[in-house]
Amino acid sequence: MVRIVAVSLSDIAERAGVSVKTVSGALHGGSARMSDDKRQKVKAIAEELGYVTNLAARGVRQGWLPLVGVVSDGLITSPFATEIVRGLDGAARSAGMAVFAVNHRSGQSIGSVLDEVQQFRPRAVAYAAMYHKDVALPDRLAGAVGVMINCREATGRVTALVPDEEGGAREIVRYLLVAGRRRIAFINLPGILAGTLREMGFRAALGEAGIDHVGVFPAVRRSVYSDRAPSLVASHVEALLKSGQRPDAILCGNDRVAMEVYAALARAGLRIPDDIAVASFDNQVEIASRLDPPLTTMALPHRAMGRLAMEILLTEQPEPPHLHKLPFHLVERASV
Repeated sequence: MVRIVAVSLSDIAERAGVSVKTVSGALHGGSARMSDDKRQKVKAIAEELGYVTNLAARGVRQGWLPLVGVVSDGLITSPFATEIVRGLDGAARSAGMAVFAVNHRSGQSIGSVLDEVQQFRPRAVAYAAMYHKDVALPDRLAGAVGVMINCREATGRVTALVPDEEGGAREIVRYLLVAGRRRIAFINLPGILAGTLREMGFRAALGEAGIDHVGVFPAVRRSVYSDRAPSLVASHVEALLKSGQRPDAILCGNDRVAMEVYAALARAGLRIPDDIAVASFDNQVEIASRLDPPLTTMALPHRAMGRLAMEILLTEQPEPPHLHKLPFHLVERASV
């Protein structure tokens, strides 16, 4: 019978010529001040000796496991989930941590979901939403969430990472203006925070340039945007083309709206961008890159939000709660 001898932190410390505390920090992400060279040396020795972390013992000793829990408010069903999770997971692995998510189902209280996450004894907990919105956390739970991702706590008690919607709209409008477009219409997403902020940026950028917009129009018939709501896009495009101020550019609330604008302009026999330029938000690559011509759009900073969220969750000296707006990235394609 083969006898397996467990390798301890002390064994690694003796071989590396460092303290047990240093070994623990290198392997478990507990030391932010350690040099990369020292961290890699300790990890290499641990691997050579065949060290395996005893997660159960570590959880009892520290009060938490090397896990980061994510309360997913619809995120799992979002096309952007992959980017946020990649950002979280990449940063977590670098710190010797793992990420797990629990879905916040419709009708389920936030408190019950957080209680479910806490059963796994994670080191930290994040709350991530599928779209930019305000979330009201119960008083007793505000301190349990380390960071909000793609959403903000309604009273500002938790650090929040959100896209700079207003700044992104300003940037794409300025891009259209530099391209020589002066009659710009906006088919926006009604009733949601992202749409409200993007409209503010749209109006501000045109105001700075001393140019009036052609109009701001809701993409759907309902008061709150949903991609399943009856669309108004085709009727808006038809009316704009018949108006005395036909636009030379149409800004779209998201890439799905842009896809409908493409179809409406094609039916009218107009070419993009020769007759009318089209630009958008989100950069859903499966849509934006496959349209003809490919769509110029503002990419959401989801991966950056995931990386920064993990850095905030694992820091040993957290800053006071604040709202952090991350910039969009302009993806230039052939529609402008």
